[in-house]
Amino acid sequence: MEDDKRKENKELNREEEEELNMADEDHHMTTVDWKGRPSHSLNHGGMKAAVFVLGLQTFEIMGIAAVGNNLITYVINEMHFPLSKSANIVTNFIGTIFILALLGGYLSDSYLGCFWTMLIFGFIELSGFILLSVQAHLPQLKPAKCNMINGDNIICEEAKGLKALTFFVALYLVALGSGCVKPNMIAHGADQFNKDDNHGSNQSKKLSSYFNAAYFAFSVGELVALTLLVWVQTHSGMDIGFGLSAITMAMGLVCLVCGTLVYRNKPPQGSILTPIAQVIVAAFLKRKQVYPSNPQMLHGSQNKTLSLHTQRFRFLYKACIRTSRVDNNESAWKLCTMAQVEQVKILLSVIPIFACTIVFNTILAQLQTFSVQQGSSMNTQITKSFHIPPASLQSIPYIILIVLVPLYDTFFVPFARKFTGHDSGIKPLNRIGIGLFVVVFSMVSAALMENKRKNAALHDGEIISIFWITPQFLIFGISEMFTAVGLIEFFYNQSLKGMQSFLTGLTYCSYAFGFFLSSVLVSLVNKVTSSSSGGGWLSNNDLNKDRLDMFYWLLAVLSLLNFFNYLFWARWYSRNLCGSASSEFGFENIMGNNNTNNHLNPSKCDGDHDIINAHIP
Repeated sequence: MEDDKRKENKELNREEEEELNMADEDHHMTTVDWKGRPSHSLNHGGMKAAVFVLGLQTFEIMGIAAVGNNLITYVINEMHFPLSKSANIVTNFIGTIFILALLGGYLSDSYLGCFWTMLIFGFIELSGFILLSVQAHLPQLKPAKCNMINGDNIICEEAKGLKALTFFVALYLVALGSGCVKPNMIAHGADQFNKDDNHGSNQSKKLSSYFNAAYFAFSVGELVALTLLVWVQTHSGMDIGFGLSAITMAMGLVCLVCGTLVYRNKPPQGSILTPIAQVIVAAFLKRKQVYPSNPQMLHGSQNKTLSLHTQRFRFLYKACIRTSRVDNNESAWKLCTMAQVEQVKILLSVIPIFACTIVFNTILAQLQTFSVQQGSSMNTQITKSFHIPPASLQSIPYIILIVLVPLYDTFFVPFARKFTGHDSGIKPLNRIGIGLFVVVFSMVSAALMENKRKNAALHDGEIISIFWITPQFLIFGISEMFTAVGLIEFFYNQSLKGMQSFLTGLTYCSYAFGFFLSSVLVSLVNKVTSSSSGGGWLSNNDLNKDRLDMFYWLLAVLSLLNFFNYLFWARWYSRNLCGSASSEFGFENIMGNNNTNNHLNPSKCDGDHDIINAHIP
């Protein structure tokens, strides 16, 4: 009996030592230079390295935005696809880019690393731009010229066979490259700032500034694409336009390569999804097991780990139950460590925060569709010879962001930092919440302006100026500065080992889900509001007959409800992250034991607990 007990204690001590060594390695994850040698803070990283990544981001968004914003014109006028099919081609292309961001994040974190993922898929994106330019230039790769909107009964030849194949291969090379590059630009730039060094607080402040700078670079790229590059496509031809996209992408890759010698590179960690799957499978297989009376009997448990445990998803702890107290040679799919469980719990905990941003991106979809249609029904004339293209209204948020982001980072953040004590000025969860609240007023403004436009057109016979709908774009630009940057910062700062690129990719999926929800809402609204005598609110092609104002009011209400829903989940996240780690809600309480003092880990509470809780009594 004593020999068994001695052997058991020896096994536990050996395992505890291994876990402590693993935890120490994780905390001081080594970053390497381009040759694989450990990086040095004086020679690698910092803003001097991040600026090269910002260059890539600016040029990449120029290229992809110029193609995406004018693609439907090319698909209809040059490839002669019908309007409905053309719209689906464009939305599928954009949706594919955002979904593939997850693939890019996975490949980077698991196997390639950020730098090589960006370089490889950047060249894939570049090849897609070049192929699009070649097709747009060569008559052999396009259907015969034909005016799709000439009003005659001429049937234009639709692109088929090799012509269609060339187009779709080029288009989805661009989608594959852009989707896999996007999450890694943000993550690799953020990797240049080491919060664990001796100047951690200063590095944390610089990291916060980097996230603002990244969104500034994004806004500059979008603005140039929506103005200069789209103008070139319209007046000089799509072959020149696609060629310019290829040139900007090439310039972005040059920026990336120029920073090779000064980058801090996080080496890939192996498959990031396998440990997650192992926890879920092991917890399911052991769902009928009973927790041991001594929590030290769980695989991978020791005091340093116990301080992080919460009641969230406590059923996952069953993945750590040993079937034999001495033999630990169980399969990794049947026995997991406590650290693995914590990683899965963090990932599950951020999903509700991610879900609350989907409605926000549904609003973005309206600004790119119905609001542009609104502008088309208004007076676009500025001078006798100059008219504002309605699609150019999409550039308004980016003009606002280019002005506000530097002011926000230079003046507001240092001011707010004095009161909140947080390096970002406003904590990421609070920043997201502010943006979700402000966006409500974008739809309120849109509804009021549509009502004004419609009444003027029907009752007074007046076509009001397009400038009346600019407030909804201005307000959205302000809300996006808070929500989009806050979400990226929130996800990147999660304590998930080697999953920063994947989590950044998850933020892009919110765009795809937002656009999908927009399509579902339009169809649902038309179905619910239709009657036997007529169609629904959005069933006509004439805005003077539709009820777009009512649709905007519906979105305003949904946005407000989504804001309160967000407050609930933000409080839930903060409360479980901090309060539940205390002795009152701690691991011993979960296991039914209250005889051990379990202290809160302060590092896990540097979040949004206090301010978020103030919103809901």
